[in-house]
Amino acid sequence: MLVILFLASASDAEFVRPMEDILKEFDVATKTVMASAHKVPDKVVKLVEEINAMKEPTVVITVVGMSNGLGGVVAGTCVHPVINCPPHKNLDEYHTDIHSSLRMPSDVPALTVLHPKNAALAAVRILAESDAGLRKKIEERLAKIKAGY
Repeated sequence: MLVILFLASASDAEFVRPMEDILKEFDVATKTVMASAHKVPDKVVKLVEEINAMKEPTVVITVVGMSNGLGGVVAGTCVHPVINCPPHKNLDEYHTDIHSSLRMPSDVPALTVLHPKNAALAAVRILAESDAGLRKKIEERLAKIKAGY
């Protein structure tokens, strides 16, 4: 099982820390790759080809703000599930930038999750569909959360 954190730039590295923490909690391996669909589309295509060659259960989380070309390119060409998790520093960025992650054309099945922790949890739940041990960890975490209320 693997979650690929696909960042558009190094400036997004801090935003993925909560994702890394959640994935570590569930013992899910991660790999971070970086390329901008607007600036180096040939590199993005090469990375997606490498990801498509992976036979293990994999989920890709794209992290890109502004005009999200990366999420669409990855979702349109990747055989694995893709989750967009666009970073935003303030409400203006949110209002302006989020729509490029939400409005994907047909045949570009990218999910969008706004909170980095929830994006990682969604990836874990997708992977748990084919892994009983991971599903048990999710059930235990949910029970612990419910016990606190």
